[in-house]
Amino acid sequence: MRANWNLVVEKILTHANEDDLSVLFQLLLTEEERSAVSGRLQVFQTLLAGKLSQRQIAAEHQVSIATITRCSNYLKNMSVKQRDSVKKLILD
Repeated sequence: MRANWNLVVEKILTHANEDDLSVLFQLLLTEEERSAVSGRLQVFQTLLAGKLSQRQIAAEHQVSIATITRCSNYLKNMSVKQRDSVKKLILD
């Protein structure tokens, strides 16, 4: 079976209710995967805020330096326009 990410996005968009989304994510993702997604979001938010070092981020959010480095590199490879869009999505 080939993964269809657009189907996942479509299902998420059809459920604006937090309880429904929580059930959907519990169905689709293991506890470990939900924790990883949450940790990655926190890393991106913290990196974009620009107030902590990578070691401080790792300690505060209990994520690996490797995860922080991947997120940091991803942000560095974005255009300014892309980075601004991401900031609006996850910081506002």
